[in-house]
Amino acid sequence: MIALAADHGGYALKEEVKQWLDSQKIAYKDFGTHSTDSVDYADMAVLACDAVVSGECEKALLFCGTGIGISMAANKVRGIRAACCSDYFSAKYTRLHNDANVLCMGGRVVGAGLAIELVDIFLHTEFEGGRHQRRIEKIAQLENR
Repeated sequence: MIALAADHGGYALKEEVKQWLDSQKIAYKDFGTHSTDSVDYADMAVLACDAVVSGECEKALLFCGTGIGISMAANKVRGIRAACCSDYFSAKYTRLHNDANVLCMGGRVVGAGLAIELVDIFLHTEFEGGRHQRRIEKIAQLENR
């Protein structure tokens, strides 16, 4: 299951991605927001990220106006490796090399077509492991400083 969350700036893009997830029969849990009424991205990020950390959801897709604020908030949650991506290469390699478990995008930056491509590659790319595992472990150690 995939966790979804957005603030008001990412709401429309989240809704577009949900339609694609439905068409692909990919299960998700939508943590909101459910309108364009103003909400804080940090409040939305923590709901979805807690679901990833607890194991309720495998990964999360987060959306705000730029993707930056919600990614900063997400990365404060222990166990989350969130990447703000707006290109195919970054979305692919954040999975291959960084084992990112959260993809963040900006509703005012990325159009629906590109967002769906990024979600597709993010969800269907496996972590390579190997030499990259050592680096992921160092990131985890930073969380415990």
